[in-house]
Amino acid sequence: MMQFVVIGISAGAAAALLFASVTSGAWLSIPLFYLAPLPIMIAGLGWSHLAALIAAIAGALALGIVFGAVFLLAFLTSAGVPAWWLSYLGMLARPVGGNGHEPKLEWYPLGRLVIWAAILAAIVVIVAIPNFGTDAESFRTGLRAALSAMMRAQNGTALEAPLGMSGVSKIDRLIDFLVNVIPPAAAVLATATNLFNLWLAAHVVRLSGRLARPWPQLSAMRFPPLLTAALALAIGLNFADGIIGIVAGVLSASLLMAYGVLGFAVLHEITRGTNSRPFVLGGAYVVVLMVGWLILAVCLLGVLDTLIDVRGRVARKRNPTALS
Repeated sequence: MMQFVVIGISAGAAAALLFASVTSGAWLSIPLFYLAPLPIMIAGLGWSHLAALIAAIAGALALGIVFGAVFLLAFLTSAGVPAWWLSYLGMLARPVGGNGHEPKLEWYPLGRLVIWAAILAAIVVIVAIPNFGTDAESFRTGLRAALSAMMRAQNGTALEAPLGMSGVSKIDRLIDFLVNVIPPAAAVLATATNLFNLWLAAHVVRLSGRLARPWPQLSAMRFPPLLTAALALAIGLNFADGIIGIVAGVLSASLLMAYGVLGFAVLHEITRGTNSRPFVLGGAYVVVLMVGWLILAVCLLGVLDTLIDVRGRVARKRNPTALS
C-alpha cells in the first residue's frame, strides 16, 4: 500500500506540474498541458488504479493550494478523474472458462475504452459550457467576448489601424465562426488527447515490463450497435435550438472521433494481406492529416462496420469456406 501512495503522490506532482505549465503563457506549455493525464495513467496501468486515484487527488490538492479552487476543479474534471477511470477500465479483467482448467482473464474490451474516452471528453467540454453562460445566447456571447478579448490583446491596434473597419469586420467574422466551431472541436481534441495519453501510457508501462494486460489488437476492436443509435440521436439534436443543440454538437463530435478510430481499425483489417496495404493505409493517414474533414469518410466506415459487419463480409469474400 505504501508503494501505491508514493507512486501516486509522485505521479500527481508530475501531472500537476504539467497542468500548471499553462500559466507560463509559453507555446510549449500547450502540449505539456494536454499531457497532464499521462503520469496518472502510467501509475494506474503500471501499479494500480488506487495509485492513479491517489495521483489525481494529490495533483488536485497541490494545484488547489497554489492556484486556488478553480485549478483544483479544472484538474479533477479534465485530467485527474478521466485519467484514473480510463486506467482503471484498461486494467479491468474477469476470469472466464475453468471446468477443471485454470481460468483465463477476459480484459475490458478496447472498443469500450475508446467509447469511454469519447464520453469523458464530451463531459469535460459540457461541464465547461456554464463558465461562459447557462443558455445558448449567453454562452455564445460569453465565448465571443472571451475570444474577442484574446485576439485583440494579441493583435491590438497593429491589426486594426492599417485595416480600419474592414479589418475589424474580418476579425468579427472569424470570431463568429470560432464560436460555432470551438465546442465540437474541443470535444474532438479532448477525445484524441484521452486516446493518445492512454496509448502512450500503455507503451511506457509495456516497455518497463509492468503491463499485465496483453497488448490489444486494434483491428479487432468493435462497438456495440446501440452506440450508432446514440450517435444518430446526437446528430439529430444538433439542429435543436438552445443549449441542447450545443451539447448535442459536443457529444456527436466526440462520438464521431471514436468512430474515426474504429474506421481506421476496419481499414487495417480489410487491407490485411493485400499488396497495396502500405499505400492505402499511408495514403489514408496522410489525406486525413492534410484535409481534416475527410475523416468523416473514415467515421462512416466505422459506422457501416457496426451496422453491417464490413470486416466479416470482406473476410467471407476472401475465404468463403473458412467462415461457412
